[in-house]
Amino acid sequence: MMKTLKDLINKEEFGWGLVKSWMKDSKNNFEILPKNPKRADEELLRLQISTKSPVGAIVFETGGILIDHGWLRILGSGSNKLNRGIMEWNKGKTYSNEGEKGGFLLIADDVIGGYFAINAGELGEDIGQIYYFAPHTSSWESLSCGYSDFINWSLNGDLDLFYQAYKWESWKDDMANVNGSDVYSDWSAEGRTRHQSNNRKWVSTEERVKLALQAV
Repeated sequence: MMKTLKDLINKEEFGWGLVKSWMKDSKNNFEILPKNPKRADEELLRLQISTKSPVGAIVFETGGILIDHGWLRILGSGSNKLNRGIMEWNKGKTYSNEGEKGGFLLIADDVIGGYFAINAGELGEDIGQIYYFAPHTSSWESLSCGYSDFINWSLNGDLDLFYQAYKWESWKDDMANVNGSDVYSDWSAEGRTRHQSNNRKWVSTEERVKLALQAV
């Protein structure tokens, strides 16, 4: 039986307070995107996860969160800068029909075509753990952490170390013009050198995510 909004919204044990505590002294740049209340209600109903959980709270309270000047995008209920609600984005990719539960759930991505997902059994035996689709290897890798630790890491972890082989000299300036639904068209093992030029091309993440889905 589908839970109602009354069932899903829990003000006494609210995961958003935990997320805000990680944001309070965040080491990494972040931007909370405004939510559309109607869209947030719809996405929470489709997600069917209580706001006691950080994932439910982020979907209900935000249109998404841009991390590190927009390099990393955490999916919420959708906003102008990140016009992809989490369940809207997953439909047709990790599940087909409303009410279904897929083998994983896409929860974030980055500008180089990397995708983060909660494993529900299809990516490995460690259910509930976050996996990363690495564009340079075209494979899914376990990050050995859950959603809460992933969000805390996004805000306070060493993202420069994680992405040290992929950031180019002018990346921060380039992020100012990036749409939250675009990724670089051709990231490869050639790494940063190729992307130092002004010939970088963007494609829709809708197109690039096919590589991640094919690798499952």
